[in-house]
Amino acid sequence: MSLMSNKTLHIATYNIHKGLSCFNQRVILHELRDRLRGLGVDIIFLQEVIGAHSRLAFRFQNWPEISQYEFLADSIWPDYAYGRNAVYDHGHHGNAILSRFPILRWENEDISAHRFESRGLLHCEIAIPGWEDTLHCICVHLGLFRRGQGQQLQAMEKRIRQLVPANAPLVVAGDFNDWRGTANRLLPDRLQLTEVFQHAHGKSARSFPSFLPLLRLDRIYIRGFNVKHARVLQNRLWSGISDHTALSANIERL
Repeated sequence: MSLMSNKTLHIATYNIHKGLSCFNQRVILHELRDRLRGLGVDIIFLQEVIGAHSRLAFRFQNWPEISQYEFLADSIWPDYAYGRNAVYDHGHHGNAILSRFPILRWENEDISAHRFESRGLLHCEIAIPGWEDTLHCICVHLGLFRRGQGQQLQAMEKRIRQLVPANAPLVVAGDFNDWRGTANRLLPDRLQLTEVFQHAHGKSARSFPSFLPLLRLDRIYIRGFNVKHARVLQNRLWSGISDHTALSANIERL
């Protein structure tokens, strides 16, 4: 594992803006891969990941020949899962989870609230060495509108209640688009989830826009862990990589 104790995990979440710079002028996947490698994280939750895109591949000479999630995983995260959400004539994009440890099972659930926003919930079960039970990881990207977010949070709650044992370790991370803080009011009460930045710093992290973060859109929720450390990756190394900032956390199994 990346840290000394097999009870400790280092995780991160990042909306990668389809592998393009903030104003879509250049491909930033090579820089992004270097930055992610430098974090030394065990599991990464990614949103807006392109699986295929013929137009961008034609436009940019340095566009990878493989999918973005395979390109980013490379030899560092040998297991990965991709949930295709938005499908169009020239390609598709969605969420991805990259893992140092074996992904035993995964499923992508369509939680789109209407036909104008394709959204998904990627659920993986991961085998952590030395753990008796599997780690459940859910990567989400919720819609922009309040009503749709409510429906999507209900779908998440239903899935967790049905498929995640109450004593199983659980991480839910991603882009919640939740500037009103609705999830922070619902998820702790209904699912006993803890938001890591709220726990560590008193408030969820400001993560959007990356050049001057004002909105608290990206979150990491946990159950069955203590928070050891949580940080926003906002410095010159990360500037211009995406329109969101990346978040990382060190968590320890209870």
